[in-house]
Amino acid sequence: MDKNTFFEIKRRTFLKWSSAISALVTLPINKGLIAKENVLPANENVPVWKPAACWHDCGGKCLNKALVSGNTVIRQKTDDLTPDSPNTPQQRGCLRGRSQRHQVFGADRLKYPMRRKHWAPGGGDKSLRGRDQWVRISWEEALDLIAAETKRITNKYGQESLWVTGQKNFCPPYYNMFAAAGGYTSDWGTRSFGAWAETAGFIGVHWGVFGINDRLDLRKSELIILWGANPAWTSPGSPTYHYIQAKKAGAKFICIDPSYTDTAAILDAEWVPINPATDHALVLGIMYVLLQEDNPQSNPLIKWDFLDKYTIGFDAEHMPDGVDPKENFKDYLLGTYTNEPKTPEWASEITGVPVETIKSLAYRIGTIEKVALLCGWAPARINNGEGWVHAFSTLGFMTGHLGSSGNMTGTSVHFFAANGGGFLVNEGQNGLPDIANPVTTTINHNELNRALIEGKYRQPKGGDKDVNIQMIFHCANNTMQGFSNAMQAIEAYRSSVEFIVTPAYNYSTNAKYSDLVLPVTTEWEREGIVLPLHNREVLLLGVNIVAPLYEAKSDQWIAREIGKRLGVDVNAVFPISEKQQFFNQLIGATVIESDGKTSVPLVTITLEDIAKYGFIGKPQQGKIALDKLLAEGKYQVDRQEGDNYGFIAYADFIRDPKAHPLDTESGKFEIYCKRLHQRAKEYGWSEVPAIPKYIPSENGYQSTFIDWHSKKKGKYPFQVFTPHYLRSSHSTLDNVPQLREAWPSHLYMNATDAKELNIKHGETVLVTSKLGKMLRPVYCTETMKPGVVAIPHGRWSDIDEKSNIDKAGTENVLYEPIATGLGTSGWNSCFCNIEKWSGAQLTADAYLPPRFPSFVEEK
Repeated sequence: MDKNTFFEIKRRTFLKWSSAISALVTLPINKGLIAKENVLPANENVPVWKPAACWHDCGGKCLNKALVSGNTVIRQKTDDLTPDSPNTPQQRGCLRGRSQRHQVFGADRLKYPMRRKHWAPGGGDKSLRGRDQWVRISWEEALDLIAAETKRITNKYGQESLWVTGQKNFCPPYYNMFAAAGGYTSDWGTRSFGAWAETAGFIGVHWGVFGINDRLDLRKSELIILWGANPAWTSPGSPTYHYIQAKKAGAKFICIDPSYTDTAAILDAEWVPINPATDHALVLGIMYVLLQEDNPQSNPLIKWDFLDKYTIGFDAEHMPDGVDPKENFKDYLLGTYTNEPKTPEWASEITGVPVETIKSLAYRIGTIEKVALLCGWAPARINNGEGWVHAFSTLGFMTGHLGSSGNMTGTSVHFFAANGGGFLVNEGQNGLPDIANPVTTTINHNELNRALIEGKYRQPKGGDKDVNIQMIFHCANNTMQGFSNAMQAIEAYRSSVEFIVTPAYNYSTNAKYSDLVLPVTTEWEREGIVLPLHNREVLLLGVNIVAPLYEAKSDQWIAREIGKRLGVDVNAVFPISEKQQFFNQLIGATVIESDGKTSVPLVTITLEDIAKYGFIGKPQQGKIALDKLLAEGKYQVDRQEGDNYGFIAYADFIRDPKAHPLDTESGKFEIYCKRLHQRAKEYGWSEVPAIPKYIPSENGYQSTFIDWHSKKKGKYPFQVFTPHYLRSSHSTLDNVPQLREAWPSHLYMNATDAKELNIKHGETVLVTSKLGKMLRPVYCTETMKPGVVAIPHGRWSDIDEKSNIDKAGTENVLYEPIATGLGTSGWNSCFCNIEKWSGAQLTADAYLPPRFPSFVEEK
C-alpha cells in the first residue's frame, strides 16, 4: 500500500490547516521577479538562490538550496549544478533536507527564553517537569540565572555535579566554555555504531571510512551482500545510486535483514529474513559450512594462505604465545572440545534462516572470486554485539574478501556508505582552541538513569563510583528520548536534579522536561556552515540564509554570555568571530590533486574577496573562486575509471604486512584477541571472549521464549527493531507536518501475525515491554519476518500522564538500558507484546497540532 495514502488524509483539509500554521513562509512573490544564483543580491527584492546546507546527522550529506526573498524562504531545490553521471553524480537531497524551511519557519519555533513556572533554586516542584506552565523571561534574566545556579550548584556539590550532555564534536561552544569554567561530567556510549566502536580496533579492522573500497571499485564486485543495511532509508543521497551502478556492472545482491527493505527492492536482491540480534549465529553457521566443505584441491572455499599470512588465532598452529592452543577458533567452530559444533542446523534454529540457505550463502561466499561483505551498524546495535563484529570480520578473513579489487569486508553506512577511502576534499580548521575538560568523570549511556537515581556509575578498572548530578545542561543529543528507558529518565528528572537547561529551536523532549529553555538559531540563521563528515569527494557548505528569527541567538553567543558571568576569559575561548571561523574553514580547505597524493588549497582568495566579505586572510590560488563556492555551495572532485583517487582497504598491509603492520598486539588481524577480552574485564559488565564465541543477546530472540527447548513463547513473544526512517534524521524534523503526512510512523508487522491477533491494517495496537507501553497504528505487510515488528526510530514522546502510555511511538519507552561487553547499547535487542487496542483509535500524526509550551503571566 502507498504510504502516502495510509491514513487517507484529505489533502484539502490538511493544506488548509498547514497553511494556517505556516503563514510565516507564504509571503507573496512577484511573478515577474527572476531568481538569481548569487550570494549577495544587488536588489534585496529579487529572490536569490543560496546554498543551504542540510546539517542533520543522517549521513546523506547532500546539496540543498533555498530561494530567499527578504527574510523568508520561498522554496527549496537540490543539486542541479552539473550534469548527472555515474562517475560524478549530483548530490541530491531527500525529502528531509528539502523540508528544512518547514523546520526553520515552523509555527512551533521557540521565540524567547522561558522558565518553568514552579521552578525555584533547588528545583522547586520537580514533579511538574514535563507538565508545568512556562513564564517568558528576558535574555538577561535567563543568562544571569544560569550563571548563578551553575556557581551555586558546583560550589555546593563540586564540578562533577554539572552534567553537559552529548558529544563535544557536535556542539563545541558549550563544552569548551564549561571546561574553561572548571569542568563537567560527560557521557559516552556506542550510539549509532554499536559494538563496532571499540571492538574493531582491537581486532585490526576499521569501522569507518577506511574499512571498505571506494565506489568505483565496488563495480568490480560480483556478489554484494548487504547485511543489516538499508541505505535507501538510512543514507539518502548517493549510496543507493552507487549500488545501482554496481548492479549495472553485473553484481548480484543479497540482503540479510528482518525486513524486505526498499534497498532490496531497488536492487532486485535476494532476501534472507533473519531474527534480529542473531546475525552472529548465522555467520558462525556459514563459517562451519566453509570448514566442512572446503577441499583445497577439489573445492577450495577457504583462503588458507590469507589466514596463515595475515591473521592470528584461527587454528592451533597460529595462536599467540602463552595461550592454550585448544582456545583456537577453528576447534570452537567444529566443537572439538565442547561437543557443540556451530552447524547450520544449530544456526537455523536461532536465526530462522533455513539450513539450505545457510549452506548456499557459504558456498557462494566461498566460491565467488570478488565478494563485498558489507554491513550496516544495525546488527551491532545489540547487547553482546562485540562477538558479531568479531565473527563478521572473521568471515572476511576466512574467505580472503578484503584487501584486493572487488573484495571488501566492513561497514558501509552513513557518509561513507558504498564509498570508502580518505577524504579527497577537506575543510580547514575554524581557528578556535580546544579546551580540555579537567573533570574525568564520564558515564556510559546505559547507566545514566542509574547515576541520576542511585548516584553511582561503573568506571573501567574501578568498579562503581559515586556521582551526584544536580545540574543538567543539554546539548547535541536529544537525551530524554535518545537513551533507553525513557519512563525511568522522566522519573529521574522529576526527582533528583535541581536545575535543567536546554538550548533548542523547538519544543523538543529535552526542552519539555527542563527548567529553563533558551531559543537558539538554526544553521540557516548563522554565518555559515561547512559540513563535516561529508562524502569523500565533495565539500558542501551553506551560507547565511536569513537573519535570526524572534529572539533566537547562536549557541556560541549563548556560551560566551554564560562564560562571562562565570568569570571565564571568553576571548581566550572564542578569540575570533563566528564569521571569521566560517571563512577560516574555507581558507584552509584543501583538495587532492589528480596525482592522488598532492594536497593543495581548494579556494582562490583575492584581496577583493577579503575586502568584500570582511575576513582576515591572505590571497591564495586554489581550484575554485570564493564567490563561486559561496554561490554554489559545492566543490566536487570528478571521478573516472582508472583515476588516482581509488581506494582499496588494507591494500598496504596485504601487500607488505611487515612494512605496514596493523595497530594490534600481533600486527595482524586477530581472530584470537587478548586485548578485547581484557578490555571487557576492565569494564566488568559482561564477558567478551578472545575469539568470537556465540553469546545470546540480552533481550534477543531466545529471550522471547519461556522455554527455549520446547519453543514455548513467553509474555513478550515479538522482537522489536528500530529502523531509521525517512520522516526524520534521528528525532530531528519529527515535528514537521509535511513529513508526518508523507511518512506516518506506524508499527510494521507481518500480515499473518496480525491476522492471528485479529488486528487489521491501520488499527491501533498496544505495544508492551517490561519497561513501558506505547500505542501505534499498525502497518500490515508481507515484508516483515514473522515474529518481528519494526518501530521507526526518532519519534518525539507524547506520554499520557494518567496511563503512562506513549502515544507517539518513542521506541526508547520500551528499551532496557543494559550495559554489556564494552558498554554497547542494545537498540535492536528488545522484545514486546502486541495486542489490539480497545480504546479510541490514534489520530494520524499529520492531524496532530504542533507542540507548544503553555505560557502563563507570572504575578
